[in-house]
Amino acid sequence: MNPLSRRTVLRWAALSGAPAVLRGRFQLFAQSSAEYSARAIQLIAETTVVDLLNQFRFADYSEKPPKSDLWLNKPGSFTAADAATYQGSGINVFALGAGTTDYQEGLRFFAKWNGFLAAYSDWLLRIGDAGDFARVRNDRKIGIMLTLQDSTHFRGPDDVDEFFALGQRISQLTYNFNNRIGSGFLEQRDGGLSVFGLSIMKRMEKAGMGVDLSHCADQTTLDALEAAKKPALFTHATCRALIPGLMRAKSDEAIRKLAQTGGIMGIDFIRFMVRDREPVSTANVLDHFDYVRKLVGVEHLAVGSDLDLVGNGNPIGGGFRPESQPNFERYHYHVDKPEHVGTTGLDHPKRMFDLTEGLIARGYSDADIKMILGGNAVRVLGKIWSE
Repeated sequence: MNPLSRRTVLRWAALSGAPAVLRGRFQLFAQSSAEYSARAIQLIAETTVVDLLNQFRFADYSEKPPKSDLWLNKPGSFTAADAATYQGSGINVFALGAGTTDYQEGLRFFAKWNGFLAAYSDWLLRIGDAGDFARVRNDRKIGIMLTLQDSTHFRGPDDVDEFFALGQRISQLTYNFNNRIGSGFLEQRDGGLSVFGLSIMKRMEKAGMGVDLSHCADQTTLDALEAAKKPALFTHATCRALIPGLMRAKSDEAIRKLAQTGGIMGIDFIRFMVRDREPVSTANVLDHFDYVRKLVGVEHLAVGSDLDLVGNGNPIGGGFRPESQPNFERYHYHVDKPEHVGTTGLDHPKRMFDLTEGLIARGYSDADIKMILGGNAVRVLGKIWSE
């Protein structure tokens, strides 16, 4: 690897307002004393870093109103300081992964987010085609990929084309329960991919929209993988082999079939999806990367943290509570302190640097790390969108 350039160090120092330190390690964030290696910093700087499931900012109800609501509803409320936090995180592209309950709510979601993106175009760029991945880095923009974690907004195949035109680039076939397409893993029985679901999936592939199977139950997942004509996605998942009995995690069979489609699996950072007991640390997340690399190869790995930028996995202090769902015990929920669902060590804005340091320590090559951080996502999404 080439030595860390002065330009790279100055770039990150300018974003963070923090000075570099000696001994080949650098303090990038004024709010933290953490230091990162020159190698990790350069790998982040040279990669279009993609988080395949990042909720941008969950509602924090101690704020009145929560910033996440304020930004989308009050013009001028997203400030240069807010933008700098995202620009300095090391993440170039945030795939939102929101959820809608029906067609009308879907329209409202895209209206709000397209308006937000247009209002702050100096800082934000909607990711709509493969070329935008290069543009977001070259122009130092914050890339936003409009994606949903359910497909209930598709009343029929023609709606896929409508929402693609509105900017949607990935849709998860089901969330945790049944819809007309198939079954989520919390449903009483897994009915597999329906005839209607197959018609939606075919239209998604024709339009160039990514098919996400992260929350789908096993038979629905396998049916969709069998039907896939393009690379399929697990945008945010973990390996069931490392957490036996956790049905939200993906089986070896499913991971192998995903790889056969040419697809990618983003590794999740939610602590009860990473390990079945406390404590849960970065090392446990790295175990999932290692497992997938050994099972199907590094070219099928990506990041899907399932957190927002600051490290929350759910709204804080109110709002929708995931544990209120039927059959939620299937998640094997556990935390080390109230509402703390992110993995310790990867639960903060700079977590991509910590992940990179962990991959370096595990012996991953620079090329492999770049593929995981974003190279695989850029390649596979470009293939899905362009054909």
